Amino acid sequence: MVRFSSRNGTKEEQASLRVTGQTKYQALSSRSVEEKCVLRVTGMTCASCVATIEKTLLKHRGISAALVALMAQKAEVTYDPDVVTPEEIREMIDDMGFDAEVLEEKNQGGIETLKLTISGMHCASCVKNIESLVMRIKGVTHASVALATCRGEFKYKSDDAGPRAIIKAIEEAGFECKLATDESHASTALQQLKTVKKWRGSFLVSLIFGLPVMATMIFFMIKENHKYNIILLPGLSLENLIYFVLSSIVQFVGGRYFYVQAYRALRHKTANMDVLIVMATLIAYLYSVVVVAWAMIKKDEGSPVTFFETPPMLLMFINLGRWLESIAKMKTSDALSKLMSLQPSEANLVTVGEDMEVTSERSISVELVERGDILKVVPGGKIPVDGKVIDGLSAADESLITGESMPVYKKPGSIMIGGSINQTGTILMEATHVGADTTLAQIVKLVEDAQTSKAPIQQIADKIAGVFVPGILVLSTLTLAIWIAIGMTHPELIPTYVSTPFAANHTMELTIEFSFQVAISVLAIACPCALGLATPTAVMVGTGMGARSGILIKGGEPLELARRLKTIIFDKTGTITYGVPRVMRTKVLVPTTEISEEEFLAIVGTAEASSEHPLGAAVTRHAKEMLESEVVGKCSNFSAEPGYGLQCTVTKINAMLNAGMNEQNAKISSDVIIAPTEVTDPEEITKEEDSSIYEVLIGNREWMKKNNLEVTDEADHTMAQYEALGQTAVLVAINGVVAGMITIADAVKEEAKLAVKVLKDMGLDVVLLTGDNKKTADAIAKQVGITKVFAQVLPRNKVEKVEELQQLGHKVAMVGDGVNDSPALVKADVGIAIGTGTDVAMEAGDIVLIKNNLLDVATAIDLSKRTVRRIHINFFFAIIYNALGIPIAAGVLSPVGIFLRPWMASAAMAMSSVSVVLSSLFLKFYKKPTYTAKKVEERDNMLESV
Repeated sequence: MVRFSSRNGTKEEQASLRVTGQTKYQALSSRSVEEKCVLRVTGMTCASCVATIEKTLLKHRGISAALVALMAQKAEVTYDPDVVTPEEIREMIDDMGFDAEVLEEKNQGGIETLKLTISGMHCASCVKNIESLVMRIKGVTHASVALATCRGEFKYKSDDAGPRAIIKAIEEAGFECKLATDESHASTALQQLKTVKKWRGSFLVSLIFGLPVMATMIFFMIKENHKYNIILLPGLSLENLIYFVLSSIVQFVGGRYFYVQAYRALRHKTANMDVLIVMATLIAYLYSVVVVAWAMIKKDEGSPVTFFETPPMLLMFINLGRWLESIAKMKTSDALSKLMSLQPSEANLVTVGEDMEVTSERSISVELVERGDILKVVPGGKIPVDGKVIDGLSAADESLITGESMPVYKKPGSIMIGGSINQTGTILMEATHVGADTTLAQIVKLVEDAQTSKAPIQQIADKIAGVFVPGILVLSTLTLAIWIAIGMTHPELIPTYVSTPFAANHTMELTIEFSFQVAISVLAIACPCALGLATPTAVMVGTGMGARSGILIKGGEPLELARRLKTIIFDKTGTITYGVPRVMRTKVLVPTTEISEEEFLAIVGTAEASSEHPLGAAVTRHAKEMLESEVVGKCSNFSAEPGYGLQCTVTKINAMLNAGMNEQNAKISSDVIIAPTEVTDPEEITKEEDSSIYEVLIGNREWMKKNNLEVTDEADHTMAQYEALGQTAVLVAINGVVAGMITIADAVKEEAKLAVKVLKDMGLDVVLLTGDNKKTADAIAKQVGITKVFAQVLPRNKVEKVEELQQLGHKVAMVGDGVNDSPALVKADVGIAIGTGTDVAMEAGDIVLIKNNLLDVATAIDLSKRTVRRIHINFFFAIIYNALGIPIAAGVLSPVGIFLRPWMASAAMAMSSVSVVLSSLFLKFYKKPTYTAKKVEERDNMLESV
C-alpha cells in the first residue's frame, strides 16, 4: 500500500518555524495544538494583493502563518482555534476587499469533518434535538446545525466514530439528510470566468472611448488644425470639452475596478498597483478639471493645456494586461478536478457469512465508506477505496495509479488501490484506508500542495511589489515638493512655456502648474505597462509557435526554466514506450510436425479472442493484422486461470485463414506441423477444411507444467532471452505439444533513442524513472541509451526522486503521461506531459507534447531559449524607457529645455509597450529544428574532428 508522510515535519519543527519572527503572544499560542484552513480567495490581481493579505492576516492574534498563492487563488492559514476560527479568517479577507470562502479545515489530531444537508427541521427545538443526539455518539467532538440553510457540520474522531453512525442517528430522529455537495471547484471556475469578463469589459470601454482621445490629440497637434479648436465658452475649448467627456467615461467606467481595489487597500493601510494607477489618472483628471474651471471663472480668452488625455491612454494598456492575466488563471484548478473524478461516487457495501457468501448488499456513497467495511467490486468496476482482497481472484488495471501498464493479478490478501479498475473476476475486499487517507486522495493532496507552494522567484517578486508602489508615490511627491521649492526660491529655473496668459504673468501659478505636470508625468511613466506585457506577449507568440510545432507551453515560468534544465527524467510506460502491449515475435518450437504460420496465428488469435486480458487482446489484434482478417474461428470450452493462462478448444479457423490468404501470406511458412485431433463424428463435418479440432493451452511455464506438459531447455532458454529484453514470453501448446512461443512487450517508441541522444548532446543528464520492475526497466533503458535508472518507484517516491535531484542544484524536467506522474510533473521545475496521456497529466504538466513525439522535448528547450532571449530584449525596452524616462519626467533636463508633459509620458509608456509587442512578433520567424539520426551523426563526427 502506498502511504505518504506529512510534508510539515515534526511538531517541534513546526513550533520552531512558527515562533521565528512572530510576536510573544504568537510564540506562546503556538505551543498549543494549531490547525490549518484552506480558503479560496478571488479578486487578487497582482503580487501586491498577495502581500497585503499575508501581512494583514499576520497582524491578527491567533494567526501564526499565512501562505497565499495568486495563481491557485488559495490561502493556507495556520491558526489557534482557541483564539480565531476559519469563519473569522474569511471575514478578515472579505474586509480587505477580496472574496473568500473556507474550502477545508485541517487538523493534526485525526479529526474529520462531515457536512450534511438536513431536511424536516421546523424550529430551534429540531436543531437542538439533532445536535444533542449526535453529541452523544462516542467520538463526536462538535455538532453545529443551521436552521436557515438546512446545513449541519459535525466533527468526529475517525478512530471512534464514522459518518454512517451520525447519519443514522439523525434519520432515526425523524429527519432526512444527505451529504452536502461540494461545489468548490465549480465555484472557482465560475469566479475565474467572471474575472475574465470583468477585465475584458473594462478593456473594451477604455478602448472604445480611449482611441477617440488619442485621435483628437493627434488631430490638434497638427498646426493647420488649430483653427478648428474653437472657444465654446471663455476658458473652454472644443478640444478640452471632447477630452473631458471621453476621459470621464474611461476614468470612472473603464477604471472603476481600480478605484474599488485601491479603496480597499488604503483602508487597510497598504498600497498596491491599483493605488498607483488611481493616483496617476485621478490627479491628472482632477487637475485638468480645476484648471479649466479656473480659466472659465477668470474668463480667459484661450483655454488651458490639460492632462485629460493621460487617464484613457494609461487605462487602456493596463486593462489589456489585466485581461490577458485573468485568462492565464483559468486553468489552474483543472488538474485537481480531473484527479478527483477518478474516484467512483458509490460503493457496494455487503455483509458476508462465515463461508464468505454475500447475505446482503446495498449501494452507498463512497464518502460513507468506513475502515473495516466489506465491499463488492464487479468486473469493469472501479475500486472505491484502498483495501485488501478477502475473496476472489482478479486482474486489476493500476496504470492510472502506479504506471504499471500490465494488469496486476490479485488474490486473497492482495492490496487494492482506490481508483484502479477491476478488469476480471468479482472480488470482495475490506476497506483499510478511506477518505483523505487513500492513495488517490493523497496524490490529489500532493498536486494541490505543489501548486500552492511558492517558488523563490515569486517570493522575491512579492518583496519588490511591496516597495515599488510606495517608492513611486514617494518619488512623485518629492518631485512635486522639490519643484515648488525651486520655483519659490529660484523662479528663473522654471521653464517659461506658457499655458495661459494668467499663468504667464504669475510666477506662483506657473510654478504650481509645472510642478504638478512633472509629478503626474512621473506617475504616468512609472506605470509598468511594458513590464507587464514583456512576458505575456512573448509567451503568447512563443506558445503559438510551439503549438504549430506540436508543443503546448503553459506560460512564462516553464519557458524561463526550460532553458536552465540540467536533468530530464523520463517515465517509461506511455512515454519512452507506447503504453500498449504489442506482439514482438511469434516462434514455432516443435520441429517434428508441420503447421503453417498462418494456421498458428489463426489458432492463437481465435483462442485469445475470448480472453479479457490485455495481452490476449494484443495477440488477437496481431493475428488479425497479419492475416488481414476481421473475423476469427470458433472458440469453445474456454477457461482462464489468473496468473497462469488459458485453455480452450479451437475450430473453424479457415474462416480466418480464407480472409487473409494472399501472396504475402503464402510466403510465410514453416516446417513445423502438428497433427490435429480427428473428429469422431463424420456427420458433424460439413467441410473437410473445418474438420480440425485444436486443444489449446496458452500461458507461462507454470501453466504448462500444471497441465503435465514438458518445457524443453531450449524453449526455456529462448524465453529467458526475450525476457531479458523486457518482453513477456508465453508458450502455446496445441493438442498436447508445446508448439510455439509468442513474445509481447510495450514497444519502445521509434524516436526514443534519437531523442535521448539529442538531449545528451545538449549537455543534459537523462534518467529513467518507472514503477515497473528493475529487469524490464534496465532492458528498456539499454535500448534507448539511458544509463541511470530508478525502477519500482511509486507516486510518492517519484516526487522524492525529483526532490533529490533538485537538492543537488539541478533544474529538473519530468516527462510523463499518467495520473501517477501528476505529483512529479508538478514538483519538477518543468513538467512535460505526453499529449496522448491522461487529461490530468496534461493539466498538471507545464509543457504538453501534443504530437506525442519525444524529440519535441528538445524542441521545447530550444524554443524556451529563443523565447526567453526575446523576453530579456522586451525587458530591456521596458526598463530603458523607465530608466531614462523617469528622470526626464521628473524634470532633471528641464534647465536645457527638455521635459515631458503627462501625455508625453503616457506616449513614452505606450511606445515602450509597442516596442515590446513588435519585439515579441519576431518570434513568428522561429523554425522548428529537425533532428534525424543522420544529422546527429554528422554533427558528432564534425565535433570529433574539431
